Amino acid sequence: MNEHATESETIHDVIVVGSGVAGLSAAVYAARADLEPLVLEGPEPGGQLTLTTDVENYLGFPEGVGGMELIQRGKDQAHRFGAEFRHGSIESATFDERPFELDLATGDTLRTRALIVATGASARWVGAENEDELMGYGLSTCATCDGAFHRGDDVLVIGGGDSAMEEALFLAKFADSVTIVHRRDELRASDIMARRARDHEKISFRWNTELLEIHGTQDGGVTGATLVRHPDGRPKKKLEAGANVEYDEVDVGGIFYGVGHVPNTDFLANTAVTLDDSGHLRTLDGRTTETSVDGVFGAGDVMDPEYRQAITAAGTGSMAALDAEAWLEERAIAGTQSDAVTEVPADD
Repeated sequence: MNEHATESETIHDVIVVGSGVAGLSAAVYAARADLEPLVLEGPEPGGQLTLTTDVENYLGFPEGVGGMELIQRGKDQAHRFGAEFRHGSIESATFDERPFELDLATGDTLRTRALIVATGASARWVGAENEDELMGYGLSTCATCDGAFHRGDDVLVIGGGDSAMEEALFLAKFADSVTIVHRRDELRASDIMARRARDHEKISFRWNTELLEIHGTQDGGVTGATLVRHPDGRPKKKLEAGANVEYDEVDVGGIFYGVGHVPNTDFLANTAVTLDDSGHLRTLDGRTTETSVDGVFGAGDVMDPEYRQAITAAGTGSMAALDAEAWLEERAIAGTQSDAVTEVPADD
């Protein structure tokens, strides 16, 4: 097992792609099963949780825990059981033969019998000034993660689709007021979600408006924002074109991006692994982590567009490792090599 001299010849039993909560959970379980997993950390080590200053709803931390601390604890735990970590991004994957081959951006090629994809989904940002500095300090992409920190605040939600409506409706449980900022004068959200938001007494709308700048500091958090408006919509483009726009300064205690998430599955686009219309990894029956390619498993937000919570990501990470372990045992290929690759149609 992993006995060959050079990296290009080494055949890993399991490679875990991604080092967020799902990937770390998978690494812990795989390492405890003596599978010596290699974890590829990717371009954003630790995933979205590293953008969250405090996590209050993760089981076992009654006083809360910092996002970075939780990730580091998970990494230390995986290390303890024998997981190996490496920085690297996959450019392409080949699943036509075994072992699978992963071509990295560095030009290196890794080989593995089983693969756990835990690459997560990246929240879309809007390009407002200071968003890099204030993400996690009053600016968030997850209302269910951070909404409770904004009890009594006035908050903004940026977006016009179902994601934004869901964020706004959840935030209305805690905030004094929720203002949805949308760059057009009509919503993309489904009728039922739009109606729920429109009918809520705490939720209001700013149409044909975009977020231009976020005010605040990391010590004090978000304190306000500069909004820009044009009667024909998409005011930032109008501003760039030299048109006259209206500016508005607002005092708010929090800003939430509700413009959707993009699953990190580009490297799977030309493979036999089935993705849904939004690019999320599809599992066979919605209950396991198996995908349409035998030996490839999914975990975390990359295959879960619904919950997107640290605790659920950790759960699916452990499931993926257990599924991979059972798959390796059933086929008795640990330490051997088989050329047969089975593709299984994913459920509709």
